[in-house]
Amino acid sequence: MIDRYIDYITSVRRYSPRTCAIYREVLEEFTDFSGISDDWTITPVQIRNYEVWLMDDKGKSPRTVNLCLSVLSGFCKFLMKEKVLESNPVRLVSRPKMEKRLPEFYKEEEMKQYFESTEYITDEDNEDIVNYSTRLRRLIVSILQGTGIRRSELISLTIGSFDKSRKVLRVHGKGDKIREIPLISSLCNEISLYLHSVESLEGGCRLASEPLLVTKNGKKLYPVFVDRAVKEELGKFTGITGRKSPHVLRHTLATGLLNEGADLNSIKELLGHSSLAATQVYTHNSIEKLKTVYNNAHPRAKRGGNYGDKD
Repeated sequence: MIDRYIDYITSVRRYSPRTCAIYREVLEEFTDFSGISDDWTITPVQIRNYEVWLMDDKGKSPRTVNLCLSVLSGFCKFLMKEKVLESNPVRLVSRPKMEKRLPEFYKEEEMKQYFESTEYITDEDNEDIVNYSTRLRRLIVSILQGTGIRRSELISLTIGSFDKSRKVLRVHGKGDKIREIPLISSLCNEISLYLHSVESLEGGCRLASEPLLVTKNGKKLYPVFVDRAVKEELGKFTGITGRKSPHVLRHTLATGLLNEGADLNSIKELLGHSSLAATQVYTHNSIEKLKTVYNNAHPRAKRGGNYGDKD
């Protein structure tokens, strides 16, 4: 039954291979712990015992436990469709409370320092003195921060994804959805210069179906490569604090757009979120911007908390 469910979320729901692997691991762990029989009768008591075991014996965080319960809930809904279960037992189990984590992001000054310090890499006159790996690492950071795409979306980009004439990037996102993201002129030029470097390295033109970004050996990028590139690039600058990761660059763009007045729906479409709730988390990071607006606009705030003119 687990195999059938994994086939379902792979082919119908279009979940990523990594997500499917996580789902399989959770389901196999739960069945081993609970000793589920062939009739797949799952009870709230079994789920509650599994939840306690995860927290007390394995020391899992509330966030991880909630993830496991969400996986079980999805599986139980599938069993209901298959007429194996009449109801979802996970709904009868209380979940551990989680502290809301605000998305990390880099300050505008930090990213400005990085891009200004590495701008020479994007100068066409320096093409012969800048090595391929340096140009690739800078472009990885530029695309992630300039478009807000996910790491997996970056890796899946092809040469045909880049439309220089229209200044857009065609991105294959979650759920097999396609969206177009506008590109600023400087990023378009940087991508074009990089593609020229690849052609020089490989000695010829490449097909539109080939990966946009490749290693110096001409191979498609992989997750660890992207993570290392971001850490190496941003780690050079002491002013850039916090965790260095592709996802923080995504958060940085979203927070910056919100602070500059972009509406949530536009940011939602840009990031490829399925619901507005996923985008609203960035409003918490804009409290300083809200304070500024409040102090500039509120009648009492402008008068130091008093009504009327001071003597």
